Amino acid sequence: MSSTPLELLRHHDTRWCRRINHWCRRQRLRRFFAVVSRLGDGVFWYALMAALVLADGLDGLRASAHMAATGVAALLFYKTLKRCTRRPRPFAADLRIRAWTAPLDEFSFPSGHTLHAVSFTAIALAYYPWLAPLLLPFAACVALSRVVLGLHYPSDVLAATLIGLMLASLSLWVG
Repeated sequence: MSSTPLELLRHHDTRWCRRINHWCRRQRLRRFFAVVSRLGDGVFWYALMAALVLADGLDGLRASAHMAATGVAALLFYKTLKRCTRRPRPFAADLRIRAWTAPLDEFSFPSGHTLHAVSFTAIALAYYPWLAPLLLPFAACVALSRVVLGLHYPSDVLAATLIGLMLASLSLWVG
C-alpha cells in the first residue's frame, strides 16, 4: 500500500519533530529554548522597539511603528489560519512528543512566534541592517524553539517563515 504525498509529509514532519523535541532532555537546552521562546512572546520585540525610539528618535519611532503595524497584520493573519486549519499541536497528536512549555493557544499551524520573529526581523533590518548579528540568530532560535519545545511541527515553522517574509516584504513595499 503506497502513501500519498501528504501522508509522507506528515510522517516526516512528525519524525523530525520527535527527534528535535528530544533535545530538551538536556536541561540546559530546555532552559535556553524556554527562555528564547518566552522572549519571543513579545518581550524582546517590544524592548527592541522601545530601544529604537530611545536611540534614534523619530526614525526609531517610524521603524517601530512599521514593526508594530506589521505585527498586527501578522497576528490577524495567523489567528485566522489557525482557526481555519485547526491542526493539533505535536504533543497532542503524538504521545512521544512532549510539550516542554505551555502553549499560548490550542492549534499548531502556523507558528505565530516564528511569523512575528521573521516579520519583525525583516522590518527592523530594512531600517537598521547593522542589527543583523543580533536579530538573525535570535529569530532563528525562536523558530527552532517552537519545534524543540514540542509546540510546532517543522512545517509550521517553515510556513510561518515564508508568511513572515511575505508580510514583511509587502509591508516594506507598501510603506
